[in-house]
Amino acid sequence: MKSIQQLLKEKPWLGWIIFTATVLIVFLLGMLASSIVQRRAEAVFAYTPEVTFSDFEPRNSLWGELFPREYDSYLKTADTTFRSKYNGSAMVDMLQESPRMVVLWAGYLFSRDYGQGRGHYYAIEDIWNTLRTGAPGAGVTSPQPNTCWACKSPDVPRLMNETGAAEFYRGTWETKGSEIINPIGCADCHEAKSMNLRISRPALIEAFESQGRDISKASHQEMRSLVCAQCHVEYYFNKKRTEGVDYLVFPWKNGTSLEEIEKYYDDIEFADWTHALSRAPMLKAQHPDYEVYLTGTHASRGVSCADCHMPFISEGGQKFTDHHLQSPLNNIAASCQVCHREETDKLVQDVYSRQDKIMENRIILETLLVRCHVEAKTAWDKGAGEDQMKDILSDIRKAQWRWDFSAAGHGNSFHSPVETGRIIAGGIAYAQDARVKLARVLAALGENREIPYPDISTKEKAQALIGLDMKKLRDEKKIFLDNVVPEWIRAGKEREAGY
Repeated sequence: MKSIQQLLKEKPWLGWIIFTATVLIVFLLGMLASSIVQRRAEAVFAYTPEVTFSDFEPRNSLWGELFPREYDSYLKTADTTFRSKYNGSAMVDMLQESPRMVVLWAGYLFSRDYGQGRGHYYAIEDIWNTLRTGAPGAGVTSPQPNTCWACKSPDVPRLMNETGAAEFYRGTWETKGSEIINPIGCADCHEAKSMNLRISRPALIEAFESQGRDISKASHQEMRSLVCAQCHVEYYFNKKRTEGVDYLVFPWKNGTSLEEIEKYYDDIEFADWTHALSRAPMLKAQHPDYEVYLTGTHASRGVSCADCHMPFISEGGQKFTDHHLQSPLNNIAASCQVCHREETDKLVQDVYSRQDKIMENRIILETLLVRCHVEAKTAWDKGAGEDQMKDILSDIRKAQWRWDFSAAGHGNSFHSPVETGRIIAGGIAYAQDARVKLARVLAALGENREIPYPDISTKEKAQALIGLDMKKLRDEKKIFLDNVVPEWIRAGKEREAGY
């Protein structure tokens, strides 16, 4: 038998085969060893820690002790430096940006103050600071119902668990001010023991039930949007459901489209307020982000809210969800570019292009609505009758509902630009119809001149036009912030110290 040395002399290429095979085997063994070490490291960090507190623990910092990566990313929501062309995390005075809104909301609290929200981290602080809120003893005679707290804090599911939803909604919001001090966080979306996503507010469950659907059958991917839909939706307070209670309801019985929600409100003859100028029975859209998202291309392809606003990231060999909820435009590599291969500048420009086109027509609708309200007031002042104004007020209600539905959703112009454009176009048509009818009524009353457009070039001028005493409101707010809020904070911290 020939020795190996003899074989290699006769067939020198055989040596290269043996050498290459040896290198390949060593390489594969190294990769296997590396994978084993990495998986063991991931196992150390990726397991769900043993949780000793309940599903209703409101203090985000305690959850953060067990889930430090997620908590550290959540704390980044305190950063308010990012601002895109139309949104972002910076506080923006929207009434100063568009004083027309003051006139559109005449007689409603939003005409006092409407700021673009800074994000979940500031949910409690911002609701304290807005001129739309107050408490008895601080110059406010009609404080908000407790229902206004519903989406602001993980203290809410804690209290609902203790008293039931209806009892939580009962009364005015100062009665629970010292109970609700933790901003939106972990317990709002997660079960403590398993970290599974959960629905912590009954309003969404009840909305599904009104459609004959069972939310418990939702998939994990659907839940990554539904936890957001607990709050980022259209809603109203049903005063008839439970006596003495402003019960939180999502008006989805007929469906989630603008027209289906509008029919729901029309059928129950609901209005949020009567406009101070036109006397139209108005609807105030809240923030129908989820409803509009459902009509967009991302929803139709199974992309969830979290896929874009809370993308997966890796750190130290571990993959986890980024809890820095923010505009995807501030995190394009981890959000948009996971699916879209275009360059960052191109993706940003695509977003702005859609938003610019929507904004162009939205401003037209806002301007028409200002004219509608001013002209309707003139008709009333000239002696118009209820029968003459009935159809006009209905058109104004429908036109402004379409404006508000498109404007109140934080990302509607990108989430579903086609549907948002359709909605605004419908609003323009209703507003034009209202103005044609108003011209006829005014002519019949002897008013044939064009009603001048008011000088509302600034927020202050617009607020003066509708009769707001802003100095008085700011003085009342100062009393509230200096005296009431510090007491709420003190009492809340004492309560938590006793847990």
